Amino acid sequence: MPDVNLRAPEYYINRELSFLDFNSRVLAQACDESLPLLDRVRFLCISCSNLDEFFEIRVAGLKQRQDLGSLQGSLDAMTVPEQLASIHRRAAAMVQNQYELLNQVIFPELAQQGIRFFNQKTFDDRQRDWLADYFAKEVEPVLTPLGLDPARPFPRIQNKSLNFIVRLSGKDAFGRDAELAVVQVPRSLPRVIHLPSSQPAGGAESFVFLSAVISTFVAQLFSGMTVEGCWQFRVTRNSDLFVDDEEVDDLLRAIEGELAQRRYGAAVRLETSLDCPEDITSFLLSHFALSRSDLYQVNGPVNLNRLMALYDLVNRPDLKYAPFTPSPPKRLAAKEDIFAVMRERDLLLHHPFESFAPVIDFVRQAGTDPDVLAIKQTLYRTGPESPIVDALVSAARAGKEVTVIIELMARFDEAANIGLAARLQEAGAHVMYGVVGFKTHAKLIMVVRRETGRLRRYCHLGTGNYHPQTARTYTDYGLFTCDEAMGEDLHELFLQLTSPTRVASMRKLLQSPFTLHDGLLERTRREMGHATEGRPAHIIAKMNALIEPQIIQALYQASKAGVRIDLLVRSICALKPGIPGVSENITVRSIVGRFLEHSRVFYFHNGGDEEVYCSSADWMDRNFFRRIEVCFPIQNKSHRDRIIADLKLYLEDNVQAWQLSADGRYSRISDETRPRISAQSELLKQLTDPGT
Repeated sequence: MPDVNLRAPEYYINRELSFLDFNSRVLAQACDESLPLLDRVRFLCISCSNLDEFFEIRVAGLKQRQDLGSLQGSLDAMTVPEQLASIHRRAAAMVQNQYELLNQVIFPELAQQGIRFFNQKTFDDRQRDWLADYFAKEVEPVLTPLGLDPARPFPRIQNKSLNFIVRLSGKDAFGRDAELAVVQVPRSLPRVIHLPSSQPAGGAESFVFLSAVISTFVAQLFSGMTVEGCWQFRVTRNSDLFVDDEEVDDLLRAIEGELAQRRYGAAVRLETSLDCPEDITSFLLSHFALSRSDLYQVNGPVNLNRLMALYDLVNRPDLKYAPFTPSPPKRLAAKEDIFAVMRERDLLLHHPFESFAPVIDFVRQAGTDPDVLAIKQTLYRTGPESPIVDALVSAARAGKEVTVIIELMARFDEAANIGLAARLQEAGAHVMYGVVGFKTHAKLIMVVRRETGRLRRYCHLGTGNYHPQTARTYTDYGLFTCDEAMGEDLHELFLQLTSPTRVASMRKLLQSPFTLHDGLLERTRREMGHATEGRPAHIIAKMNALIEPQIIQALYQASKAGVRIDLLVRSICALKPGIPGVSENITVRSIVGRFLEHSRVFYFHNGGDEEVYCSSADWMDRNFFRRIEVCFPIQNKSHRDRIIADLKLYLEDNVQAWQLSADGRYSRISDETRPRISAQSELLKQLTDPGT
């Protein structure tokens, strides 16, 4: 077979368009009539939230590159202008699909279930009277209409805030002609309002969007003037933080300064209501220095994310996924001392099917155990009210040596993490911010305990964050171990994070930015060697994203050598499977279901001596070269077998799985000749307690 240029653009999928494909798969969940209705609403909102972040970060970055004159292509050789044009076409179609789904499917089906949304055209007299009173008491007092004239320029508009532009006629109190005004809506006001019901308990429930209330009563803000029209608009801004690694001398202060500016970054997208007149949209586009391709006009509220509130406002268990109780590990149920359990052998947890509580209890027990001397932990995302942080604070106050590496640059969690850092410092913990220029993304806890005259390290390593809320909705693995070599590796890693030191020689862990990339390439080449010599060779890798070109080229080479490669990539994938002579031995699946597939797991057949690794790292440039990541081996055979069985279950899924083809398109897997298999549903049956 002739040599193939594995760097050729036709062998790669554009990263940005791959993300939009993923978001289409999320939106498809909202269309799936087999799912509970209110959870379909949630998927619709998630697809909108995903698109917001995509514009705030990815589109904003492309626009910056274009403004700087960069035309450098992506792996698939698309230039920046070509990418922006393709993004607009796909995003515009997606937004249209979102609102058609809302208006033509979701709202009618909610109405059939007695959950109705009203607007100014459908209010009855009783509702209008109630809303007039609500507007006067709850809304109008916090609104500040701002006229636009030479003395009152266009106000600063916060990122993703709800605003109205109002056309007026007449003269104001000073005898001046007034033509336009802007009404900014504070985030403190609820976007979905529950109307009082005249029905008995259990009857129909009525709701209205705040935007409809303001549109109905906006004239009351402009006494003596005539309101000719009122239209919603929303601006999405560049929200990526920039900290100059070479210039910064205080990372905390630098990030605090950047956070203050994030709300007013460069505009990248304008959303308006569908009925907004041409002259008004042109005026807004001009003011925000945007082009027509940055305009998205929508038939409904300009921020569908706010509809997420409906899930908690409506008490209808019949319209939601059945509740479940994550099961506690049987070994922990028999013993309260988690250290004793770990001394017996490693403990593996699979969230959300198994409880996250043992992780919290691990830190709590360490904080109260008189033999524990020190606790060291990394925190990337943990939530503003975190029981993990509470336990660390208590441990510090109890006199334990507590060291916490907090990643201040965790996107959109920066402010929360700054607050957590302050709490921990006040309690006496040592708080570090990692290494400037390298995000600390590893998920690690190390407890140092004195036992029989020597020190022993107890460790937890995970694929997900120490966040109890996301542990209920993200799939992740967590490993408890007191393996001596792993403990020494973690000790060396924490030294790297807290002090100037050499690059450590890890005995069992692979670590970014030093050994993980090379370690995965080495293991991939090892499988190639087995295949070349006629032995079975197999790689299974599960992750959130796959875009790093050297890894992709190594997988192509392994496929050409005869290695069977099964990839479970939830979102972005730049690799094209199934190309003759290049990737015919590679399959790519994406699982999109009730839970967000978040675990990173890598399996290598290794000539029958199977290896399984779990990791905090996706296969992306940033994870390999610009982050502190950890990849840890699963050494216990029963744990390895269990994870391999989980991976095979995901590869058999024919309910929530999408297959990527050689042309770069995804199609939903549907095999009516086989029993329906949903990996997430099967794991719920296997691992959780019955719902309560």
